[in-house]
Amino acid sequence: MADSERKEKFIQSVNDGYTFKGETITLGAAILDKEVLTGTCIKLPLKTMNRHGLIAGATGTGKTKTLQLITESLAAKSVPVVVMDIKGDLSGIAKPGTANPKVDERMQKIGLPWQPEGTTVEFLTISNEKGTKLRATTSEFGPVLFSRMLELNETQSSLVSVIFKYSDDKQLPLLDLADMKSLLQYIQDDGKTEFEASYGKVSSSSLGIILRKIVELEQQGANQFFGERSFEVEDLLRFDPNGKGIISVIRLVDMQQKPKLFSTFLLSLLAEIYSTFPEEGDLDQPKLVMFIDEAHLLFNEASDALLSQIESIIKLIRSKGIGIFFCTQNPTDIPNIVLSQLGMKVQHALRAFTAKDRKDIKLISENYPMSKYYQIDDLLTSLGIGEAAITVLSEKGNPTPLAATLLCAPRSRMDVLSPQEIDEIIAGSKIIAKYNEEINRESALEILSKKIEEHKAEQQKAEEEKASEKTETKSVKEEKSTVEKVLTSTTARQVGRTVAREVTRGLLGVLGIGSTRRKKKSSWF
Repeated sequence: MADSERKEKFIQSVNDGYTFKGETITLGAAILDKEVLTGTCIKLPLKTMNRHGLIAGATGTGKTKTLQLITESLAAKSVPVVVMDIKGDLSGIAKPGTANPKVDERMQKIGLPWQPEGTTVEFLTISNEKGTKLRATTSEFGPVLFSRMLELNETQSSLVSVIFKYSDDKQLPLLDLADMKSLLQYIQDDGKTEFEASYGKVSSSSLGIILRKIVELEQQGANQFFGERSFEVEDLLRFDPNGKGIISVIRLVDMQQKPKLFSTFLLSLLAEIYSTFPEEGDLDQPKLVMFIDEAHLLFNEASDALLSQIESIIKLIRSKGIGIFFCTQNPTDIPNIVLSQLGMKVQHALRAFTAKDRKDIKLISENYPMSKYYQIDDLLTSLGIGEAAITVLSEKGNPTPLAATLLCAPRSRMDVLSPQEIDEIIAGSKIIAKYNEEINRESALEILSKKIEEHKAEQQKAEEEKASEKTETKSVKEEKSTVEKVLTSTTARQVGRTVAREVTRGLLGVLGIGSTRRKKKSSWF
């Protein structure tokens, strides 16, 4: 086949494969044999974005810029977006970019105009970063998710379920980790008898393990996440005055050293979205799209139970109109059970420095549709910066032809904002006052503390009454003992008899009997 004929057939296959009926966003132009085919556009249909996706590639290959491009394009199509900014380099999406010769050259090759444009952004945080606080209560997690978060075994998880039931029955709100610790300590000490009377025996060792797991979570800063006011996920579905979707940037720069807290937060957010949002069926465009950057942080520390939970949510959440995209350096960072659920794949260049790397690339290439235009494993190692191998799902659910693509430049700033610019955006937030208000209503900690104090006061009162009774009893015994000694001693018995006689005499005299006897006795002589 002649090169020109091969090129024409490739262009035809791309045009056929990437022409859709509904709304799309343009990712870039196709590349064949290192030639950019101007005007041969690679598009992403909005209708299938709830089928999830993957953006992968080695450091420095352009993943973040691709993430930025897709994010701002979705917002422009009135789709709200949530993006997790772990490296701190996505804040620039809020401001228009700046034209430069490289951007102009790239867009000229693609055959599309470029106009700088910023997007309305809401900065959110689960730590000390600036922004609107994201919080959730312990009760909202529920026993199953809370147990999986702590990586408890079956016995310990069962105990957690019973503890949650006890807190409900006794009306002990579990709002934060301090409440949970207080309840565990109460069950272990003062409330053990009461608890076991209604819910059965409890293992002190299991309670101790659960308590230590909570302390471990606290050391990663979980106290800042658990509590009130709980974030309402409906506030992620917001639009600016022009009808464009608002991009919620969750600032997680300090989360790289706290993988357990990161995975906990993410899973709780997904679970809350799934339980809150209604079933939507097949929508023409997604209701919300989430981008999880540095996804390996989520999966590296995930237990089997946690992976199972993530897999279930990924499978089910698409019916709510939610799309989830994982961004990572290597597709092998994503477990196969999750990777198999991702419909769109944007693969930037991979590096083959070792035999293992080359073996991994061979396996990765098998995740893509067969192509007679590319040797896929060679393609994945030869892509340039800002280029990617792309395949998406068509509106009918079929994979589109694999296409090496020169990606469009983002229209927003490809750099971080200054602290002053971030402060200005945060100051204009419509929801920060709602969620950054500190609330500390009465919960399990306060109720149990009061209960323990009352119990101690009752015990002290009982002990004082007991001591008082003991003192009175001792006094009575001492008095009795004195009388007994008096009555039982030899001298005392004689004195006693004399005293008794005198008393008897007195009594008899009062009755007028003694005088009669004395008169009779005197007449005998």
